Amino acid sequence: MSDQQDRIYATAHDQVARFSFDDTVVRVFPDMIRRSVPGYPTIIDMIGVLAARYAQPDTVLYDLGCSLGAATTAMAALTRDRACPLIAVDNSEAMIRQAGTLLEEAGLRERVSLQLGDVSTMAFEPCSMAVLNFTLQFIEPARRDALIRRLAEATVPGGILVLSEKITFADAAENQLQTDLHHAFKRNNGYSDLEISQKRSALENVLIAETLDVHRERLLKAGYRHIHVWFRCFNFMSLMAVR
Repeated sequence: MSDQQDRIYATAHDQVARFSFDDTVVRVFPDMIRRSVPGYPTIIDMIGVLAARYAQPDTVLYDLGCSLGAATTAMAALTRDRACPLIAVDNSEAMIRQAGTLLEEAGLRERVSLQLGDVSTMAFEPCSMAVLNFTLQFIEPARRDALIRRLAEATVPGGILVLSEKITFADAAENQLQTDLHHAFKRNNGYSDLEISQKRSALENVLIAETLDVHRERLLKAGYRHIHVWFRCFNFMSLMAVR
């Protein structure tokens, strides 16, 4: 099952292991992401809305770093009338396996090509929409520019990239404030200070956040014409880059 409560860091660990999207995380992922990322359900719903507006016939829709396929499902649900194949990719076998089960239950499995792979090295087909929903932050920084450039080159005119990320701030006081507010959000959702601290240790050097300016510069340099911030809550943000 993938709807259990996240208790991974509820007891003290002698040594906090590096975070990975393994079977343990998959089992609690819906609860973890809902309680950890402000506005996550809204982001997923609006990805579907954006797909309904921007999906073009005979082009691919990508969900890159698809986890359990939430964004894939949202896109598929609102583009039933388009000839747009969906390709969902993740480098976690556990995630792909469970995503397949959930898509089957939703009646969408036949429309979606699920692929186990590294999005930072894959080749892309012509697409009208690609989604990196809290994915780029887990990719080695040295590989990010090339990935975004290849995505831009594959995106047809008028197509979009949706990029959701945890961000950092150049101003230290602003960064601390937004971090504190995020932690307050997690406490309000039932996480203890121990859980917050141990999760943060597990993610150190795994999730590497960047500033909004760095993201904007990368997207523009890759060839996207317009960059829009369409969602923000504390230190979480989603951008829409138009080709």
